[in-house]
Amino acid sequence: MFSLFSKNTPEKPQDVKAIREAILVFIKQELQKMEGGEGKHIKGFQLYIACMPVEKYMYESAVFADEEHHFKNEVQRIADDFAIDLPKTWTMETAFTDELPLQAIKMPNLEVALYIKTPEHAAVQKSGTAYIKILNGEAEQAEYTIKSSDGKINIGREKQAQDSDGFIRVNNIAFPDASANECNKYISRQHAHIEWSNDAEAFMLFADDGGVPPRNKVKVRSVKEHNSVKLTFTELGHALHEGDQIILGESAVLEFSYHPNQ
Repeated sequence: MFSLFSKNTPEKPQDVKAIREAILVFIKQELQKMEGGEGKHIKGFQLYIACMPVEKYMYESAVFADEEHHFKNEVQRIADDFAIDLPKTWTMETAFTDELPLQAIKMPNLEVALYIKTPEHAAVQKSGTAYIKILNGEAEQAEYTIKSSDGKINIGREKQAQDSDGFIRVNNIAFPDASANECNKYISRQHAHIEWSNDAEAFMLFADDGGVPPRNKVKVRSVKEHNSVKLTFTELGHALHEGDQIILGESAVLEFSYHPNQ
């Protein structure tokens, strides 16, 4: 089955079978980096594919797009071979995208990337305090203090909003709908949220349903990485660093800092 596992083939695979084996080799190599006990903490895998439109039919066949559990079973066999104890509830998702998420692990010779999902931590083992300053747009406060013990810190238009499931969402950082500030018009009621990550030892920014394409935007002007990062997936968070600027919609800007405003 895995005839390519012992080969180093940097060339781009040209047919369905070669693409499938190359992707499985890639997943195998990432699983090999784990020790058996680490598998218990894996919630699932997300495979992102950014191929050319004319190649999509090959990639769909390669990952058995029409057979939901077939590709997952192939990955399970690899995990079993290396005694990686994945939980019974682990998931395998495949998404075709225009661009690969920066947080995912990219294949060297294909426009394919893998993201390994881990469960959210219910208890905060480490701690942190940060400050959000509103630079552009009108929020209920000019500055907010957030703590690792706060859990999910919602950002959006209006203090309370009804989500797609009919539940009431409370926005901790709220931009009033009645404001005359133009920036507020482009902020969704379910735009984004910030949450502390024990693993990253940092606050993570996530786009919510209203802050991903084709709706409004969530971007980060990263001081550390000297570029702008666009959040296009709700599952993938971005670690916030000192001085980062969070851009919501067209022009609302929030500044993140671990130091209080002097």
